[in-house]
Amino acid sequence: MDRKIPNKLFFKIGEVCEITDTQPYVLRYWESEFPRWRPPRTAPGQRIYRRRDIETVLRIKQLLYEEGFTIAGAKKRLEVEMAATRGHPASRTPPAHLAAHGRSQRAWRRPRCDATLRKRCASSCAKY
Repeated sequence: MDRKIPNKLFFKIGEVCEITDTQPYVLRYWESEFPRWRPPRTAPGQRIYRRRDIETVLRIKQLLYEEGFTIAGAKKRLEVEMAATRGHPASRTPPAHLAAHGRSQRAWRRPRCDATLRKRCASSCAKY
């Protein structure tokens, strides 16, 4: 992942192919295989990639070609990594701010706080 990604907001599929050294059909196939990673499209249907999409492509490429994962194994590993980096409830780690509000880790069952807690900690609960 030592490739330099230009400082732009959006990239077309051809630019992503040059940066990641892959073919467009490979990116389209990976898009179908990795449902959590799906770049948005413009009104005419053209894919637009962001920096994090390119980083995801580079990570998928690393998992498949360098680390020898299968598609299924890479999919599982990527889901775990994405859940851990985004603080997703699938990571099964209770949010740190719950202790500050007096809620125990056992009381955490839902991915979102209840309405009263959400008012008190709106910025930290927004990602849940």
